[in-house]
Amino acid sequence: MSEASIRSFRASDGYKIHFRHWKSQTPRGIVIALHGIQSHSGWYDASSRAMAEAGFEIYFADRRGSGLNGYQRGHAAHGMRLINDARALAVVARDETRQSGGAGDPLPLIIMGISWGGKIATATAAAFPHEINALALLSPGLYPRIGPNRWQRFQLKFARRFEITKQDIPIPLRAPELFTDAVDGQQFIANDPLALHTVTSGLLNAGQDLDQLIGERAADVCCPVLLMLAERDRIIDNAKTRVLVTRFGSSHLTYNCYQNACHTLEFESNRVTFFSDLTKWLTQRGTGGWSR
Repeated sequence: MSEASIRSFRASDGYKIHFRHWKSQTPRGIVIALHGIQSHSGWYDASSRAMAEAGFEIYFADRRGSGLNGYQRGHAAHGMRLINDARALAVVARDETRQSGGAGDPLPLIIMGISWGGKIATATAAAFPHEINALALLSPGLYPRIGPNRWQRFQLKFARRFEITKQDIPIPLRAPELFTDAVDGQQFIANDPLALHTVTSGLLNAGQDLDQLIGERAADVCCPVLLMLAERDRIIDNAKTRVLVTRFGSSHLTYNCYQNACHTLEFESNRVTFFSDLTKWLTQRGTGGWSR
């Protein structure tokens, strides 16, 4: 079984970002993974192990201000900052795999966005399509069912207009039952000391930056895309998400929806099926090539 090592790198603005790295004995690709608004890379050990065992190097960053990153908790200045953090980790991953593998073609790079991280992953694939070989979206937060209330939306508009970036706003996802029906998963979430419960106006407005970029450039997502949804998701709107993905320019779209599953597939009782489908898609794409 592949064990994760906890490492860090410096973003272009000097921020120290921690990430978990699951190594593969026989790497055939790289996965840059991005988590949700409240979670961190430690939630996704089981799926990351499965992908590493299937032949993929997993670089799973804790978003700045989340998880192991304690500085400026819950904050990001703007959407491009989050995109560039993901791109910087991809550079680290490509450099390391090139050094260990020697000469030859670089390994394909897949960006994987889970929940809110789906915004960052999709926006990265849209803005820098030639840097990404494939996009995997797991219950992506492209159309949330739960978001800021009317007063909070007014606050966000006010904060953007007057450049107020550090106003704290509670994340409206306090109940672990929103993420999973599995009792052990609910207990893990409830007792997680690294889970994020408050974010800044800057981070939420950064999310709106990403939404706008995706809306304007959806057709530029031309790489193969995997979309995995949970049938009983109460956090995101599956129907609207599917409509948006049909606007992508990709000619290779794979869609899976898991019956009776809740938002965080990682914690569901049938997660072995989810892991199998994910690694099968990665492996098939690797075998069949990563052409757009």
